[in-house]
Amino acid sequence: MKIAHIANFYSENSGGIKTTISQLGIGYGGRGHDFFFIVPGIRYEIQSTAHGTRISLPSVPIPLSGGYRIIRSNRELRKVLSIINPHHIEVSDRLTLRKIGTWARRRKISCVVFSHESLDALVRRFLKAEFLLKYVNRHNRKLAQSFDFVIASTEFAAREFRRIITPNLKKISLGVNLETFQPMRRDEVLRKSLLGEADVLIVHGGRLSIEKNPEQSLRVLRAVRARGINAKLIYVGMGPLFHKLKSRSKNDEVEFLGYIAGPTKFASILASADVALAPGPHETFCLTALEALACGTPVLASNQSAVTELLSNDAGLPVGFTCSDNPEEWAHNIQRVLADQGIRMRARTRAEEFSWNKTIQSLLSIPEEIQIERAKAA
Repeated sequence: MKIAHIANFYSENSGGIKTTISQLGIGYGGRGHDFFFIVPGIRYEIQSTAHGTRISLPSVPIPLSGGYRIIRSNRELRKVLSIINPHHIEVSDRLTLRKIGTWARRRKISCVVFSHESLDALVRRFLKAEFLLKYVNRHNRKLAQSFDFVIASTEFAAREFRRIITPNLKKISLGVNLETFQPMRRDEVLRKSLLGEADVLIVHGGRLSIEKNPEQSLRVLRAVRARGINAKLIYVGMGPLFHKLKSRSKNDEVEFLGYIAGPTKFASILASADVALAPGPHETFCLTALEALACGTPVLASNQSAVTELLSNDAGLPVGFTCSDNPEEWAHNIQRVLADQGIRMRARTRAEEFSWNKTIQSLLSIPEEIQIERAKAA
């Protein structure tokens, strides 16, 4: 089977979406399928990679996004799809590629869209205008009607579609690379070099942009140190807030490592930390949080995000904590993490429930399901 995955809002420094596409390509290819992923680029380019054939299309940069781009012409995109002639299409963009779903349906190609972000949460947080939710509902209805299925990775991501009673909604969790991200990556030499004169290592991994709320991690560090805990904060990632954060934290125990290309080095940093922070209030999955858990590192997250669904095991025991916007609450919960002797082992065990193998199996069952449903309707 030929599978094409299309993603906008993608760059070389992308985090979760880039990792997701790579893991999907490896999983599909390992099961004998041909995988093509179409992403924004500077020019038209085809490249063979370890996880499939990458096709870059001319695109335009998104101002103030820190490097994200969007495919310039959907007409060019459709031409490429016609050449590939895929059996199944996946779309990772719910804002600009809705018509790809209807284009695929006319050609009897199965097509799904991933809901990687919550429009509901974005509107509530940044626009604070409840009346706009009716437009969110309208957009979501049109989106769902354009594709065979809407894929949500968590209940948080599914919520706005459940509200409008979306019959073609599927919840399929994303996975984590359990071989790369594991407790054995802990490196005491690396840990010591990152700590410097500090005793407790806190890591914020992710894009430094407003929706990720990275300034909260700085506020948390200050609250922790005010309690007499000799902690240091490490930021891993780039984004439009990089220079602003660096300027505001020049008198704090903070280090900025920028974007780290290799997942193995990032895994070593996570495994060597005492706690990882995920302060983004409308994360629909947060792969970095799951990667931290896989490394045995407990996670503190915003109580408004989907990460809340990850932070307890089947017995109800914590593998991290969720917090309000109050930095003092985060500082208190960091103390709880540091005092919990069994939390690191529980974190790893919890992450083991989210394998990419499960994700791939679930996604590969969709094209056949769609064809069966179409045959019944014919």
